[in-house]
Amino acid sequence: MNVHDLDSKTVTVLGAARSGVAAAELLASRGARVLVSDQQPADLLRQSIERLAGKGIAVETGGHTDRVYDCSLMIVSPGVPSNAPVVLRALEKHVQVVSELEAASWFCPCPIIAVTGSNGKTTTATLIGRILGDAKKKHVVAGNIGTAFSSVVLGLAETDLAVLEVSSFQLDHCETFRPDVSVILNITEDHMDRYNHSMEQYAASKARVFMNQRDNDVVVYSADDQWAAKAIRTAQCRTLPFSYHRSLKEGAFAANGTLVLSLEEKRAAVIPLDQISIRGIHNAYNAMASVLVGSLFGASTASMRNTLRNFKGVEHRLEFVREVNGVRYVNDSKATNVDSVWYALQAFDQPLVVLLGGRDKGNDYSRLKNLVRNRVKLIIAIGESAEKVEQAFKEQTRVVKASSMDQAVRTAANQASRGDIVLLSPACASFDWFRNYEHRGQVFKELVEKL
Repeated sequence: MNVHDLDSKTVTVLGAARSGVAAAELLASRGARVLVSDQQPADLLRQSIERLAGKGIAVETGGHTDRVYDCSLMIVSPGVPSNAPVVLRALEKHVQVVSELEAASWFCPCPIIAVTGSNGKTTTATLIGRILGDAKKKHVVAGNIGTAFSSVVLGLAETDLAVLEVSSFQLDHCETFRPDVSVILNITEDHMDRYNHSMEQYAASKARVFMNQRDNDVVVYSADDQWAAKAIRTAQCRTLPFSYHRSLKEGAFAANGTLVLSLEEKRAAVIPLDQISIRGIHNAYNAMASVLVGSLFGASTASMRNTLRNFKGVEHRLEFVREVNGVRYVNDSKATNVDSVWYALQAFDQPLVVLLGGRDKGNDYSRLKNLVRNRVKLIIAIGESAEKVEQAFKEQTRVVKASSMDQAVRTAANQASRGDIVLLSPACASFDWFRNYEHRGQVFKELVEKL
């Protein structure tokens, strides 16, 4: 199925959240007859139901009926697992199943920059967007970042650029999606509950970002990440690496404390690493990937240097909230896996009080134990995984459990001393106590503001 044969076709969209609603509206605007189906009860989806009904789009809630299979195309939202019974049955019935990202890409008239990785996607996609904006390049930033690609794609012109944050879940059901430039920041253990605890399966999912790229396309990747470096061996397009640990003939790298760009036999010192406004080694990697992409689309070294000095990061990612009685509070709610927390702990020299836990995704905490022993004075274990967190770290530092975010913040405030950092960096999904990681971070910030 393609953009030319949607007229009067029947389409089912699974999921009535942001991307599902946007996909339904996009396909309906192109003549498809659309049914949106969601397992949640109607009272939790009132806004979506009203919006879709206003467009004449049918909605069912409270579970998926057999109506969902009466279609020639099924669109799955990122929150719907690839192995969900409703998806597997649709495939058995030979229904074409694609992601919202795939469907939206059918209508995109302009170059696509697709950013994926276990960590840093949001920061890097946002930073690329800022680099392009500062270089006067018209663009949108969308995808997994919170703005569905389907909601903006029809407003794009051929001369625009689409910067997309892309998750493995979105890539799982892509068929023809072909970015002009793809970025693989890293591939580290995450979502093991969804990939049968197989890093090979997870890495293969990430590698789908470049599976349709050809000679004139580019994949930017971390040469320091073993899974990313292994994955790009199958790429059929130009490859551009970045590295923190070694110089490269072509790509971006750190040398003598400076971010260096080397392209087409021209080298440029972009910026001293300590002048990049977002801190930490992980953000040095994000900056290297971003300047490679920016340079491919004509951003000057001077312009990118200015952007890196002034870019303040994104909400919920090592976001400074406020200082109270000499204690600094940092919201890292977007740290939903162990690797993200590892980078967060590396980013601070001060003693840490860490709020850690939530809905576990098959986490292995062993990588964090030395850092916790050396840097963390107290862990406040939260959410469904509080017991697992306590058992994982009780030998490395003191651990106490909290039964709510309010109790966790108050405990942190009582236990922290002047000069400490209180860090919300959960390593887990948020769906036990909150709607999403944004909601978790917002509640944390509101409670800190009340201290």
